[in-house]
Amino acid sequence: MSEAYFARLLGLPFVAVMPKSTSTSKMAQIAFYGGECHVVNDPSQIYAVAHSMAEELHGHFMDQFTYAERATDWCGHNNIAYSIYAQMRAELAPIPQWIVVGAGTGGTATTIGRYLRYHGVDTKLCVVDPEHSVFYEYYKSRDRQLTTTRASCIEGIGRPRVELSFIPDVVDRMLKVPDAASIAAIHFLEEIIGRQCGGSTGTNVYGAMQLLAEMARNGTKGSLVTLICDAGDRYVDTYYNSAWVRQQGYQLQPYLEQLQHFYTTTEWQELSMSQEGACQPKDESRSRRVCKQRSR
Repeated sequence: MSEAYFARLLGLPFVAVMPKSTSTSKMAQIAFYGGECHVVNDPSQIYAVAHSMAEELHGHFMDQFTYAERATDWCGHNNIAYSIYAQMRAELAPIPQWIVVGAGTGGTATTIGRYLRYHGVDTKLCVVDPEHSVFYEYYKSRDRQLTTTRASCIEGIGRPRVELSFIPDVVDRMLKVPDAASIAAIHFLEEIIGRQCGGSTGTNVYGAMQLLAEMARNGTKGSLVTLICDAGDRYVDTYYNSAWVRQQGYQLQPYLEQLQHFYTTTEWQELSMSQEGACQPKDESRSRRVCKQRSR
């Protein structure tokens, strides 16, 4: 959307190549700024299609996924990591134990990870990855050839191939988050803050809750930082549409109960998948972890 905006300012035609699953409201916003949306059924073909269209139209393919990690100065004062610590100065625990973010291009995660190491900050970086994304598997295997033919349902994060801007060596930990958990988390978050957020924010929140549960279990006090990525008004036809959620086969209730249970007790109940695909709490004698002391 931002590329369409600036292309209009420059008087240039703009074409956005995107997965078919992209929300209609995002497509409408791109069209509002004068851009054209070219939809691709197979997300793994996005790059090839974009290159081909650029050649055919005598245009330029803006490869944000390859160059995102070098777009900001992670050593200086004009980046997202610096802004996080500037905002945290007035907090009781100004140096967070964890920063939790997702990865789309990988630029945000890499900028934060590099900043932490360059400045020697005692904070760890956790990257959360949705379903149908290769970043988590790449982090474990370091196999750059990994690909998937399905697009991530959580818009803004997750990629069907390993992006060069994602640098795993500056990440301390990764968590894989089910799509249903991400969507449940934004509904849960709305009850707490009275604000609708996008699905990638839900992925962040679900991962953050797991880390907070670990902190509580270990008696670790301190803060944790994550990001609200975008507003939920772009997803009224998807994540906030109960009919769409049912059509996709997502069962949110077990995750909503899991999040609410943790929020009120600091006790994290692991969920397992039944043969029917429904999430159920695992046997309490083996998996429930009671935390008597809450982390702040």
